[in-house]
Amino acid sequence: MSTSKKSAEKEQMARAGAFDACVGEYLAVLRTERGCSEHTLRAYARELKNFSGFAAAQLGENATPAQVEHTLIRAYLGELYGHGLTKASVARALAAIRSWYRWLARQGHVQLNPARLVATPKLPKHLPRVPGIEQMQQVLDADAQPEEMESAWPERDAVILELLYGCGIRNAELTGLNLADVQWANACLLIRGKGRKERYVPLGDAAAAAIRAYLPSRQARVSATRKQQPALLLNARLRGDGRLTTRSVGRIVKRIAVQRGLPADVHPHTLRHAFGTHLLEEGADLRAIQEMLGHARLSTTQRYTHLTTSQVTAVYDRTHPRAR
Repeated sequence: MSTSKKSAEKEQMARAGAFDACVGEYLAVLRTERGCSEHTLRAYARELKNFSGFAAAQLGENATPAQVEHTLIRAYLGELYGHGLTKASVARALAAIRSWYRWLARQGHVQLNPARLVATPKLPKHLPRVPGIEQMQQVLDADAQPEEMESAWPERDAVILELLYGCGIRNAELTGLNLADVQWANACLLIRGKGRKERYVPLGDAAAAAIRAYLPSRQARVSATRKQQPALLLNARLRGDGRLTTRSVGRIVKRIAVQRGLPADVHPHTLRHAFGTHLLEEGADLRAIQEMLGHARLSTTQRYTHLTTSQVTAVYDRTHPRAR
C-alpha cells in the first residue's frame, strides 16, 4: 500500500471519530496476527469499548484517540474506582488501554502513547492457596461418593482432574485438546497455548490411564450421533460442536473438589498452581517447570518460589547451626 493511501486512510479515520474503527482494527490484529483466545478478545473489547464511551462523553462524539491525554485516562481509572472496581480490575483496564495505544502509535494513528504516563495501580501480592501434595493425592485417588455418581459423565470428569493437575495445563488448553493431540507413542500431549504457541507436556501414567478408561464411553456416545467429534473432552449431550466449555470445566472441578474436601474457592487454575508448586517442592528445575507450564517469562514461573516458603524454612531449621 502506498504512503499517500495510508495517509488518506488515517485522515479518514480521524475525521470519522475513529474510536470504534481503531478498536475494531486492533481486535482484528489480536485475532489474526497474535492468535489471542476468544476470552482475551472479549476482555479487550469490553475494556476498550468502556474507555471509548468515557472518552466520547468527555471529548465529544467526534473525538479521536489522538485527542486523549494522560489526564483523561487517569480520570477514567478514577471513575472505575468510583464504581467499586478492585485495583486488579483497574490495572487490567489500564493494561488494555496501554497496549491499544502502543499499537496506535506504531500504526501512526497517534504520535505518543498517553497511557505510558499513567502509573499502574500497586496490587497486593495475594499468593494463591494451593492444596498440599497429600490433599491432591486423596482427591484424585478417592472412590466416587454416591452424590458424585450423579455426574453426567464420571469417566470424563476424572480425565479433567488428571490433566489439569497431572499436566499443569490451562483450562482453555484443556478444552482445546483434540484426540489427535494425545501422543501415545511419546507419552505426551501437544498443547496449543497462548498466542498459538505449541508445546509438548509429559502424559503421566495416571492421566493416561484416565484417558484410556474414558475413551470407550466417549466412542459409544459419538457413535450414537454418527458425527465426527475431534475434541478429546465432549459435553454430555454433544451440543454444538460437542466440545466441552471452560465454564463447564470450572463447575465440574469445583463440584468434585468440594465433595472431596477441598475449599470452595478451588477452580481449574488452582490445580495448575498445584502442579507447578508441587514440582518445585519435589526438586524440579525452574526452567523445566517454565517449559511445561508454557510461561513466556521465567519471572512468571518464579512466583512459585514464593509458595514454598515452608520448605525453605524447614531446610534452614535443619541445616543452619544458629537455627538449633
